[in-house]
Amino acid sequence: MGTGVAHELARAGRAVVLVDVAEQALERSKADLTRQLRLLRLLGKSKESPEAVGRRIRFTTDYELCRDVEFVIENVPESWEVKRAVYEMIDALAPPACIFASNTSAIAIDRLATATRRPGQVIGTHFMNPVPLSTAVEVIRGSQTSDDTLRRTQALLESLGKESIVVSDGPGFVTNRVLMLMINEAARLLEEKRAPAREIDRIFKSCLGHRMGPLETADLIGLDTVLDTLRVLGESADDDRFEPCPLLSGLVEAGLHGRKAGQGFHRYGPGTEASGDG
Repeated sequence: MGTGVAHELARAGRAVVLVDVAEQALERSKADLTRQLRLLRLLGKSKESPEAVGRRIRFTTDYELCRDVEFVIENVPESWEVKRAVYEMIDALAPPACIFASNTSAIAIDRLATATRRPGQVIGTHFMNPVPLSTAVEVIRGSQTSDDTLRRTQALLESLGKESIVVSDGPGFVTNRVLMLMINEAARLLEEKRAPAREIDRIFKSCLGHRMGPLETADLIGLDTVLDTLRVLGESADDDRFEPCPLLSGLVEAGLHGRKAGQGFHRYGPGTEASGDG
């Protein structure tokens, strides 16, 4: 997700600093970025070469480069302890006017704001995957998010060609409050052998007009991220409906995290389409 967001910012002509914890992760980001840009150019959606766009992105493990940025768009894992440490670090480095936008899946914006000395400048920007092909962003306004922060965030997203859909803060916001329950129930149906994964997804696509079925969507998001999000939602909402399906937990424990691993609920070949049931 972080690579996709950096991609969109660079395509819009902005200078980007992409920070990760390891050089290996940064090398993967560079390779993913090149693939995405080449695909968009082939589809006629990008006039610039991958090299020209890539030159606007600085890949680094050094948080010190956050000293001069206007926006931080955070994409770290769905762990409060990890996120809190990152926010405390960047709060000490970033300029006073810098906005902190979180691409969190479920952690409350108000909770993230407590890790900073600028709660009015913390907002949620929940991008959808794949970021370059999505046309809208779920924008989450915390109870302390200022009007100026919301305005500046919407202006940034508009410059990327993204519509802002503003919602109030709360566990899972709108998308994941609904989506994670749907994915979890689809996984239970698969576990109960009510239907194969391919048929479960086909019902949603053919009967309901969805672009992707719930299990395909989970594989695209990453089953590890889905599992973390369900756990956060269960804790935040104090609701046992979010208790992860054992099949989902088992796939994550086995390292079958979806498309990025080549297998999740479905198996994936060299292309991007599901090639069989997981």
